[in-house]
Amino acid sequence: MNPIIDPRGGDAEDDACSSKKRSLFAIAGSLLGEINLPKLALAWVILALIPGVLLGLVPLIATAWFSSVSDRVHAIAGIGSLMLLALVAAIGWYAFRPLFRVAERNFWSLNSLVVQPGYALCREGLRHLAERFLSHDANEACRAYLRAATAIGAGVLACGVASAIALTAWPHTRWSGGMADLADPLRLVVPALANTVSVMAAYLAAASLAWGIADGSMDQPRDLANFDKVPANVRRWRVAHLSDIHVVGERYGFRIESGRAGPRGNERLHEVLARLDAIHARDPLDLLLITGDMTDAGRSAEWAEFLDAMARHPALAARSFILPGNHDVNIVDRANPARLELPGSAGKTLRQMRALSAMDTVQGSRVHVVDPAESGLGAGSGLGVSLAEALEPHRIRIAAFADTGGFRLSMGLGDVWARAFPMVLPPAEADGLGVVLLNSNAETHFSFTNALGMVGEEDMRAMLSVLAQFPKARWIIALHHHPVEYPMPAKAFSERVGTALINGSFFVRQLKPHGHRIVAMHGHRHVDWVGRCGPLKIISAPSPVMEATDSEPTHFYIHTLAAAPDGGLALLEPERIDMTSGPVSALSPELAVS
Repeated sequence: MNPIIDPRGGDAEDDACSSKKRSLFAIAGSLLGEINLPKLALAWVILALIPGVLLGLVPLIATAWFSSVSDRVHAIAGIGSLMLLALVAAIGWYAFRPLFRVAERNFWSLNSLVVQPGYALCREGLRHLAERFLSHDANEACRAYLRAATAIGAGVLACGVASAIALTAWPHTRWSGGMADLADPLRLVVPALANTVSVMAAYLAAASLAWGIADGSMDQPRDLANFDKVPANVRRWRVAHLSDIHVVGERYGFRIESGRAGPRGNERLHEVLARLDAIHARDPLDLLLITGDMTDAGRSAEWAEFLDAMARHPALAARSFILPGNHDVNIVDRANPARLELPGSAGKTLRQMRALSAMDTVQGSRVHVVDPAESGLGAGSGLGVSLAEALEPHRIRIAAFADTGGFRLSMGLGDVWARAFPMVLPPAEADGLGVVLLNSNAETHFSFTNALGMVGEEDMRAMLSVLAQFPKARWIIALHHHPVEYPMPAKAFSERVGTALINGSFFVRQLKPHGHRIVAMHGHRHVDWVGRCGPLKIISAPSPVMEATDSEPTHFYIHTLAAAPDGGLALLEPERIDMTSGPVSALSPELAVS
């Protein structure tokens, strides 16, 4: 019999979160009707209000203590009070180090939450408006000039707005306090917040100018005009690059972004892996790199499907490396983008531990974590133990947490997640090829903002320390998010914000001194692009399962990297692998009866 509604084809409910079937405004409208306002208010308090108050209180507490102590010292010591006061100040500096660390943490927390996104929003907004008035036939040089000019314009505009905010808040600031104030701390809330607004706005005013000039003067992204040519006898590495495979946990499951518009279930992934297995048997691969979004929502059933698929191809699994995408760790509820997760939620930690466990399963014995002491001092290689060894002391606690959940068992596991990155596959020889795997997912607690990307400064320092310790090696820098927006017209403003790294320009500038021996490989946008920013080559992977209906072809690439005679890393012309699959619509034989 033929059902009126074929359940294998899905229905409108499957498209609830699909940006391919519904506009972002429509999804946002649904979100506003369902959002939990008390939870949103509490999240705002935890993420913004408390850090703002703590940052603004630091000078008040410090000056109150110093004023009280200095009065007593002056009364006791007379003429020698200045020397004694200097000694007290030195003691206070060390005694108040925890207080200053609180201020530092909250400053950078607010910077990543408000300041850097504010500048990035301004920059991409100006670029989008400018491109509306630019001919689609404009040449690459014109687009590069436009990107540079709008970056500088965004810096000036953000500086002006931030300066106005700082001047507005300044009359309400207060930078010194007394012991009487500490007896009634509630009256310090308003001046503390005014202090924070002034500090952050002044920082944005100065930093945005610096960022705008730096972004405007840096090498702008351009399409790669020509692939490299190298002698036939140089060392080569064949790298299969997959990304955004969005494994689902049901045979006919829908995917969040594509809804019914994409291939259903995981058949396309199985076909891709089988094709790669055949290619590897004929012409061996050195690496299979999957740059994030292995799963559609980071659920345990999805990870089970992914690991089962990899286990069917042991030759590929033995040379595979994965890193987390936003869908692996940042999706709060795959069916409801309005669902909010409070900071510190055990749900976020659970998704991180699932992803970390999968990475340990796939590559735990082959990659190393970075030893903070080593990388900070520049001693040795900067590399610590393998990921498997680093996780060994935490395995029982992670398993117990996954089994029972709860906030108490989750405490401290966030640090385990943070310390696992970057993961490094060191080069086999001094001038060989190594891989750095980064976590480029920004902290977010809201499904609607799950795509935000940022590489933390500590991770960047660790990455640079490893590059410096292997000065002759070539490297793949792998991350999920694209470092810069591509030099091509955007269909919608939503494509320009909330997807690329918020600090992507800084990330590219940090890599520039090493750019001749690096290739950056990423996913996230589901489209293929090969380009460069100055000497740094950038490769974006298409998704072999997204951006197409069930019967339409998809593709992926096998890239060949080579040791260039000048000591750099050459990128040769890639091999495109096309995939086709029939629609998942036929009824099974047992149902196809009259």
